[in-house]
Amino acid sequence: MFVDEVQIYVEGGHGGPGMVAWRREKFVAFGGPSGGDGGRGGSVILVADENLNTLMDLRYQKHIRAPKGKGGENSRKQGRSGEDRVVRVPVGTQVFDRDTDAQIGDLVEHEQRLVVAQGGEGGRGNARFVTSTNRAPEHAQPGTAGEARNLRLELKLLADVGIIGYPSVGKSTLISAISNAQPRIASYPFTTLVPNLGVVEWRDGVRLVVADIPGLIEGASEGHGLGHQFLRHIERCRLLVHMIEVPPPFDYGDGVDWTDRSPLDDFARLNRELELWDPELARREQIVVLNKADLPHVQEEAEALREHFEGEGQTFLTLSAARRLGLQELLDELGRRVVAFREEQARARAEAREAHQPLLDDDDPELTRAVERGDGASGQGRNPG
Repeated sequence: MFVDEVQIYVEGGHGGPGMVAWRREKFVAFGGPSGGDGGRGGSVILVADENLNTLMDLRYQKHIRAPKGKGGENSRKQGRSGEDRVVRVPVGTQVFDRDTDAQIGDLVEHEQRLVVAQGGEGGRGNARFVTSTNRAPEHAQPGTAGEARNLRLELKLLADVGIIGYPSVGKSTLISAISNAQPRIASYPFTTLVPNLGVVEWRDGVRLVVADIPGLIEGASEGHGLGHQFLRHIERCRLLVHMIEVPPPFDYGDGVDWTDRSPLDDFARLNRELELWDPELARREQIVVLNKADLPHVQEEAEALREHFEGEGQTFLTLSAARRLGLQELLDELGRRVVAFREEQARARAEAREAHQPLLDDDDPELTRAVERGDGASGQGRNPG
């Protein structure tokens, strides 16, 4: 099952209490205080894992708490700290505070870590409170509570290429033909109800990650046809393959409604939905692909469509995903563009490092705190929701 949004409650472990204790040794009449500090509470840490592609494991795990720290011991021994609770999530997971709706993290690289609930501090033992006027303090500190917060996790697939188009245009057939993905395929609308990811082996060992986005329809930006759930996955795709098709000369009885449909209208409608969802998406690089080009009625329209799209400055390709015709030309186009994008991104990161200025979308997989101290959003003591 594909799950791309969950709500959870996380809580760091309570810090262990400090100890009130006294040094008791032979021949030492006044040993003085020797209570140790309590251990720190464990933290809740999210870790991105490229081997996961769904948040399903968290669907039934609504409350995640890290262990408490142990209390301090005699002889000034510090209590053991609670172990961190590590939760693995798919690469591409965004983390939001449910109460403020603020984004507090974006896990975009394998093994990137994000602390979402810091463990509490251990309390100080009575040995810490010795002063010149109080040589035998009889009190110690309790540990502090760990951070607690309600979170919403959203998964946005990370892919080099996203395949978009109307339902039953042939997206699943294409991804199964060019990659290792094995999606469910049938001749009726909305066969694909969840995104499918596939890995394409190109030249010189270059691998491309391709996503088959479930069919979009007019009104997708308003949620029609599960549009909101599907559109979010397009946001992370570097390049879009926009598949179109020519209406058949007669009704095949496959359940597809061809009323007021044409390749140009379909293309314009879906781009309008992309723009309504996010104007930047409509400006994303697209390769227009006319599928089922082995059929006579499609061949009759192909040249006119080519003239139109190339006249608009669009790359236009024809293929037959079912018969595996024209696939290599598409793969070469995808490979060249993705490699160029990766090289450009690598240069930008290198320049940023040289200038000692992090990129705005810095995604180094280092341990980062979810919330800065003093922002008032730690949520300590909040009840789970």
